[in-house]
Amino acid sequence: MTNNTPTSDSVRPKRRRGIYLLPNFLTTVALLAGFYAIVAAIHDRFEPAAAAIFIAMVFDTLDGRVARLTNTQSAFGAEYDSLADVISFGIAPALIMYEWALSSLGKYGWSAAAIYTVFTALRLARFNTQVGKADKAYFQGLPSPAAAAVIVGFVWLMANYEINGQTLNWLAWFVTLFSGVLMVSNVRYRSFKDLNPHGKVPFMTVLIVVFILVSVSVEPPLVLFCIFFIYALSGPFSSLLRLRERRLARNTASSE
Repeated sequence: MTNNTPTSDSVRPKRRRGIYLLPNFLTTVALLAGFYAIVAAIHDRFEPAAAAIFIAMVFDTLDGRVARLTNTQSAFGAEYDSLADVISFGIAPALIMYEWALSSLGKYGWSAAAIYTVFTALRLARFNTQVGKADKAYFQGLPSPAAAAVIVGFVWLMANYEINGQTLNWLAWFVTLFSGVLMVSNVRYRSFKDLNPHGKVPFMTVLIVVFILVSVSVEPPLVLFCIFFIYALSGPFSSLLRLRERRLARNTASSE
């Protein structure tokens, strides 16, 4: 007698393969903004190129938040996001800086841009291997969007004041390498992921946020560059403070 009872495999519903539309659409917009920045930089349109990188930052932030809020995280989305970040926050900023200033330095210029690009890829690869293991309140190394903001913010600020990049080529070289090294360093940066968006905040915090938004709307290149440059310096500064506190604690313990 033949057993026609369906097995567990035959009654198990087949999983539908596909990708989540909304978060990956936002990642695609960030990727296209990075691509536009590259095209604009090639045509010496540095201000819109820099603005496109900041737009990419906005959508790069949104895709992760939307994925978490809608419970649409996926391995595909994580890999796609990293690939988009290499272009928008690695290749594009390096090319913008190279076209604006570094090209006048010859091999020293393109090597600095290449190092920054490679360090961006390394930073993202390290971040992916630490997901679920590292402290969510801190990043290890400067995040690639913040590093890109320092570079393109510097270009945008100087271009806004009509300063030729070739006159600041060595300063641009230092800014590029400085941002790249911070990305692959062990310096810790606040991620602000531990903040509760549904919790109460002091009234002064609201005033500060409003002041920043108004300032960005009035003088975007200056304010954005200052914000991310201060953030880039906050990591080494905090590390030095912690090192000083440890030395004081050891000296106090030895004296007792």
